Amino acid sequence: MNKNKHIKEIVVISGKGGTGKTSLTASFAYLGGKDVIVADCDVDAADMHLLMKPDFAEAEDFYSGELAYIHQNECIRCGKCKDVCRFDAIPIIDGQYIVDPLSCEGCGYCARVCPTDAIENKDLNVGKWYTSSIKTGSIMVHAKLGIGADNSGKLVAKVKNEAKEIAEDEFKDYVIVDGSPGVGCPVVSSLSGAAFVVLVTEPSVSGLHDLKRVYELVKKFNLKTGCIINKSDISPKVSQKIEEFLKKENIVHIANLPYDEDFTKAMTNGQTIVEYSNGHLKDLVTESWNTIKNCTI
Repeated sequence: MNKNKHIKEIVVISGKGGTGKTSLTASFAYLGGKDVIVADCDVDAADMHLLMKPDFAEAEDFYSGELAYIHQNECIRCGKCKDVCRFDAIPIIDGQYIVDPLSCEGCGYCARVCPTDAIENKDLNVGKWYTSSIKTGSIMVHAKLGIGADNSGKLVAKVKNEAKEIAEDEFKDYVIVDGSPGVGCPVVSSLSGAAFVVLVTEPSVSGLHDLKRVYELVKKFNLKTGCIINKSDISPKVSQKIEEFLKKENIVHIANLPYDEDFTKAMTNGQTIVEYSNGHLKDLVTESWNTIKNCTI
């Protein structure tokens, strides 16, 4: 059976946290229903599960990188490992040389200089990833990065690839990705393969600054991009500046959404705004989703 090769990947990101990115992504996932596979790629602070009600049906450990391990029964306490470690990752605790997992970079140099081969590098478990059924009748792939773990970009790639494979196998039209805020490695990883990028911003000085910064990153990928100005009425002057920037950069101006306490009430209820509200805001978010879909054609 041929797989669906025409899946449209929609990535939602923001230059900073607190713009309403995840709430809007969850709303779009709800509106897309069974046609949408969801990928929560904000692995450092995953919270889509609060709105999508996943069942965590399948879970797997995610390994990336290596960590040195000292076999104490073979260690002769010569201290050569500690001397060569550039990351100060081998302190002496109760007379034993112990690897600090938060400092170790897994380079393997300590193992090479150990005269008794007491040190080995082991694959590092940096988190878990899940495949869940969600309340829309569809599937969400999501993950949680371990405390103090890095390699979040690789975990994002894993989540995205799994979501895309499921979409291909089940002939779904869309994969919608909730990306991390900012411009770091996980954002770069989430942008790969996107058909359309949605930037969510707010009308504040920091919001405009971070919007420009994240768009500089998106431009390097030459991706079609749109923008939603959330809480646009809290500062009409800054909203106007954002609109001027969007026009200058040929970014699709998807919508201006007003500030509305129903957003917070919906989240408190574990719902998206399109479930909670029957008012004007629901209409605007629904129109935004339709605009985004049209931009992927």
